[in-house]
Amino acid sequence: MSHGKIKNPSRDFQAKAKRTIDIAVSVMSLVLLSPLLLVVAILVKISSPGPVIFKQERIGKEGKHFNFYKFRTMFKDANDELHREYIKKLLKEDDVKPEEVKGEKLYKVVHDPRVTSIGYWLRKTSLDELPQLFNVLKGDMSLVGPRPSLPYAVQMYEEWQTERFRVDSGITGLWQVSGRNKLSYKDALRLDIQYVNNWNIWLDIIILFKTVPTVFFGKGVA
Repeated sequence: MSHGKIKNPSRDFQAKAKRTIDIAVSVMSLVLLSPLLLVVAILVKISSPGPVIFKQERIGKEGKHFNFYKFRTMFKDANDELHREYIKKLLKEDDVKPEEVKGEKLYKVVHDPRVTSIGYWLRKTSLDELPQLFNVLKGDMSLVGPRPSLPYAVQMYEEWQTERFRVDSGITGLWQVSGRNKLSYKDALRLDIQYVNNWNIWLDIIILFKTVPTVFFGKGVA
């Protein structure tokens, strides 16, 4: 007897609806925000030497590697060793929490000397995340899902933490709207797994609506 994958018409329909929402919202956002994107690009360009868009290798659904886009917030050729050590510390124990500083984003090094003056503002307002709308259009990411992982963080993951790769990575997700500054890194990853195990299109819609006030209150995304 064949043990092929059992089709789930309801889940297949919701997956198509998710992709449709991703494309529609991304296109609409890019059109409406185009003047803002231009202003931010100019500010990044004049703030320090280097490219406007920062490209970084990330890992998404099913372990796929892709180029992840952000507006550049650091000085050109900044070394990532500081962040590597910070993530290693956060992954080491359950009770290690991210540094809690008003206006800082979860899992970002506080008072990071690599960040430009305009970069701090972009991170606080989450405007640096806007280029990820192009990642969504390309199909690398979704609007909602676990944040795409850094390769050096994945090397430190326990087996259960890799479950987050069963779904598309997202710009925002469950832990971003769930009291993020009170969570340890592992607790945030557990919320990612909770999202994976309980995903449906309505959960995505709820998270999207909750993300707007979360960003406006300065918590942003990581």
